[in-house]
Amino acid sequence: MIMEIVILAMIAAFLGLRLYSVLGRRAEHEEDIVPQRFDANDNAASPIATAPQSAQPAPQRPAELEGVMPAVERGIRDIANADRSFEITGFMEGARGAYEVVLEAFWTGDRDTLRELCDDDVFEGFSAAIDSREEAGHTVESKLIRIEETRIHSASLDKRMARVSILFVADIASVTRDTDGVVVGGSLNDAIESRDVWTFSRNVGASDPNWVLDETDEG
Repeated sequence: MIMEIVILAMIAAFLGLRLYSVLGRRAEHEEDIVPQRFDANDNAASPIATAPQSAQPAPQRPAELEGVMPAVERGIRDIANADRSFEITGFMEGARGAYEVVLEAFWTGDRDTLRELCDDDVFEGFSAAIDSREEAGHTVESKLIRIEETRIHSASLDKRMARVSILFVADIASVTRDTDGVVVGGSLNDAIESRDVWTFSRNVGASDPNWVLDETDEG
């Protein structure tokens, strides 16, 4: 009986040492102070450089920046640094939506919507085209069949003014009719590829978070 107690005590001591060798070392590591990203003082060269490599994984590159020129990517990063609310994926989604809304507003002659989304020069261009169409007695029926591609064309930050140009490649079907309803141009059965470069701008120091369309060109 005494021998069995001694053996059990030896086993317990052995297990205790094994547990300490695992849990004790883990606790020691858990007590180590891990440098935080914002703990570095103002003189530190880079907060990322002071953190362990495993604790600071490299940020994933947005898919929207794949294949763009280095100058374009620098422009995007300059804008993001100046405007912490700027996020390229959300911006591209908004630009795509603006493209659809502006086209529809132009086709239907909705000047109020164009006024909200465009700067003065672009609005005046759209408005003049609508006036010319109305004076000729023409009506336009157009359909945006699909947007094939949206790609960043250029990006820059000039002082506080951010500008991002987007290339839109889309299939559009359009027909123009005269006052008698006779087709004078186009067809709704045949979509035509449209390549447009639209530039959106915003003062990153302004309280208004909205971007406006300030230039349109053919792609």
